[in-house]
Order: sequence, then structure tokens, then C-alpha cells
Amino acid sequence: MSVRPPHHRRSVRRLRTAIAGAATGVLLLGLATPPAHAGDGTEAQLGTTARTAGHARFEPGPCPRTADPIPALGQARCGTLTVPENRSQRGGRMITLGVAIVPAAASRPTRDPIVWFAGGPGDDAVSEIPLALNGGLNRDRDVIFMSQRGTYSADPALTCPNIDQFNADALGLVYGAPSTGRLHVEATRTCHDRLVGLGADLSAYNSTESAADYADLRVALGIKQWNVFGISYGTDLALLYMREHPDGIRSVGIDGVLPPSLAGGAVTWKAAQEGFDGIFDACAQQPACNDRYPHLKTTFERLVRELEARPVTTTVTVPDRPEPVKVVLDGGTLVNWLTFASHLAAGVPRSIDELAHGNPQRIAEQLAGGKLSPQAIGRLSHGLAYGVFCSEWTPYETEADVLRAGRRAFPSFPESVLANAPGLAWLHADCRAWDVPAAPRSVRDVTHSDIPTLVLSGGFDSQTAPSSGPYAARTLRRSTEVTIPWVAHVVFADSPCAQSITTSFFDTPTAPDTACLSGLRPPAFDIAP
Repeated sequence: MSVRPPHHRRSVRRLRTAIAGAATGVLLLGLATPPAHAGDGTEAQLGTTARTAGHARFEPGPCPRTADPIPALGQARCGTLTVPENRSQRGGRMITLGVAIVPAAASRPTRDPIVWFAGGPGDDAVSEIPLALNGGLNRDRDVIFMSQRGTYSADPALTCPNIDQFNADALGLVYGAPSTGRLHVEATRTCHDRLVGLGADLSAYNSTESAADYADLRVALGIKQWNVFGISYGTDLALLYMREHPDGIRSVGIDGVLPPSLAGGAVTWKAAQEGFDGIFDACAQQPACNDRYPHLKTTFERLVRELEARPVTTTVTVPDRPEPVKVVLDGGTLVNWLTFASHLAAGVPRSIDELAHGNPQRIAEQLAGGKLSPQAIGRLSHGLAYGVFCSEWTPYETEADVLRAGRRAFPSFPESVLANAPGLAWLHADCRAWDVPAAPRSVRDVTHSDIPTLVLSGGFDSQTAPSSGPYAARTLRRSTEVTIPWVAHVVFADSPCAQSITTSFFDTPTAPDTACLSGLRPPAFDIAP
């Protein structure tokens, strides 16, 4: 584990300007009266009064639609923030972003709230309310959730169910085959054309517009000072927001760090290497795991090569589906599986060992369960995701850059595997179909800031890399950098210690309590009889 305490410098450098994340949503059902603890002018503005901030307008109203019931919304104060779709065009159309303010659990809460920056890009902030509350984020403070523009509870919602359905159907295709890539790009182009036909300005769904949305929200709600907590892509957005709109920010927490200067396919290969090695090393250090599953890393990399040369086909049963589901496992599919199976690290060695002995069922069931889950269809905003990917990432990283990063991380993998970064297959081809202009290069700037910042990483993070946290923290002069060992991407979701550190940080941003780190233990791996 690593803990880096806050560090200070006498000279305060000017914050570098940058382009920050795009956010849209629909606001949640609100209470008719201001919160009971209102009284100094900060919380009172979270009540029933409509307010404007430049061209933006907050208006109290009903809560947004949600795909699943969220009981906490019954106590939330909600509304909509109406903002320009494209701030560079005078007189253009307006869009609405959903806002829900979940009250603090404490009877006498602290005045400065926390605003939640969702992951993705393309995840809906309102759907992440249970994650935030299960970790106790609203213990002492109200927590504000605003759907980033284009997401599920926004208007418009730029979802692409046809792409999600293709990804589900592609379980039965060879992942690395050129024909699979062509079909995926066709699905991407089909959604692009549908959204454009509905009047969406796809170039306006990006991190720059999102940062401005949050700046407008703070002013429109009459909040003098708030705290920011971002996860996954929300950390990219938070770092941009700190540069672009530093006013009114008391402190920032970022978890599962994706620095804008690194975002792209290359860092996903680095993340896969670091996260996978974390699991393999943890198994090797436990005698029971090492004895039962020796040379786990070597076995996994051999399986990637063998499956890429000779894919394996099997069928599995998925709940609520009457017919068996065909699953094809090739090398790239195996890499993608482990990228997300790191969240179930205790079972990874057994799953790899079973595959090595001719039984792919456990891995195939996990793959099918994820792709065919109702949560995987129609909920992600591909409009926002490609808006970020194709304006901020691919213009500043070539396909050759991604391939070189893959070779550095996994020199034994075939080129057909390395051509598609984990979770970002065919991205450059998709972006050519999405056809949005590149963002200014400043979107990739490193963030320099004196705002107190908590930087959280997980030792098993195979999606954004454990090393990305220390990288970001080095230019955040009042930062506390913490790596939680043996935990995957977004440690706040799974680690009570991370949750404790986070709530402590918002109490005392320059001196959070990290004592729980000394009591952490590695997972007990699943040992087959």
C-alpha cells in the first residue's frame, strides 16, 4: 500500500485552463420546503426557488426517471438544470439535466455539500446514488447528483440500445475477427445517424461542456462552496473541472483515477498489466493459492495465445433466458474478462485454472451474465461516451501508440489481441464513424492545483491503473494519495477502509484518517478441492 501525505509549496502556480466534462440529466422529485438545517443562505437556496446562472436555469421539480427503484429519492429535493446544448452557439437549443439532492443522515449536517461526478463516460449519476449512500458519503453532508448530459435521466438521453444489443449478440462471435469489428462500427454509425436525425449536436457532448454545467449548477443553487467526489471517468472530469472552474471548490476526492493527460487506449493496457499482476502476485504470496495454482501469470498469458489461435466455443444458461447462450472465447475476450473479473479477484485463480484444464464454463457464464443483464441494455450514454472518446482521446493517440503500449505491457500477446485495447475495441474506427471535431489540445493538460485533494487507487485496478493515482497527485500540491491494496477499480464501492478515509477527508481535507490501512489483509482466494 502507499500513502502520501499532503504536501505544500510556498509558490502557488496559476491553474492551467482545460476543457472539462459534459453533463446532462433530469432532476428528481423534490420536497416542497427548504431543508430543516437551512439558515445561512447556502442550504436555503436548495429549496423551491427557481434560479438562473448566466444562460442556465435551475427549477425545482419532479425526480428523473430511473431504470431501477432508488428509495433514497423519496427524501431527495429535485429539479432540472436547463443549459445550452452548445455554449459556443448563440440561440441554440437548450437541454435539461436531472438533479437530485439527497439530504445528510446527520440531524445537524455540515453546510458545504458534496457533488458526485459519475463514471463512464456515459453512466447516469442518479443510478449511482445507492453506491454513494452505501459508502456513507451523506453521513454529514447533503450529496448532489446531476446526470451528465446525454445520460439515461437527461433530456435528451443519447443512449444506443442497438450497440448494447450488438455487444450481447457478439458473445457468439470471434472478438478479434475483422468482421466483428466491421459489424460493431456499423452499429455505431447507425446510432450516430439516428441521434443526428433527432437533432442532437454530438460535438457538444464532451468534458468541456460538462464542467461548465457543474459550474452553472453551483451558482444556480446558490452554493458558495462545495466538495467534489468523482469516480472513474468522473476523476477525469473532476481534474478538468478543478482547472477550468476552481471557484467555490472546498475539496476534491477522486477514486479510480483517469488523468486527462493519459486517457486513451494505451493507459488501459498499462492498467491491465498492473491490475493483473496485482492479483497474480497476491496469489503467489499465499502458500495455499500458490500451491494449488502455481505460475498463474504464465498460465494466463499462455491461454491468451492459445485461444487467439484456436478459439473455444461453449454454451451457458443465463437466468430468464429459455435457450442456452453461445459464447466464443478467444484471446481478446479472455483479456477483457479479467479486466472486469478483478472485481471478483478471489475467484480468478480458480477460473483460470479450470479454463486451463478444459472447462470454460465459469468464465463464459460471467461474460454472458454481464452482457445479457438488463443493466447492460439501453442505459449507457454512447452519445457522451463517444463525444469524450472521439474529441479528447483518439485525436491525441494513434492506433500505433495503443499497439506499442500493448507490446510493452504484454510482449508475448499476438498482435491481433494487442490491436484492441481492453474495453475499447475498434475505438478509432468507431470514432471515424462518430465524426466529431477534436477538442483543443489543452484538454490533455496536467492539472496543477492547491485545492485539497484525496487521490484513491486500488491495487487490483485493471481499468485505470494503480499508478495513475500517484501520477495525478504529483501536481496536486495539497493532496493525500492512498492506494488500497487488493481492491479493484473504484475502491469506495468495495472497501470500508476507503469509505472511512473518504468521509474523514471531507471532514478534514488536509489530514484524513488513514489508520485503517494497517489492518487490511489480502483476499482469501477460492481454492478448488
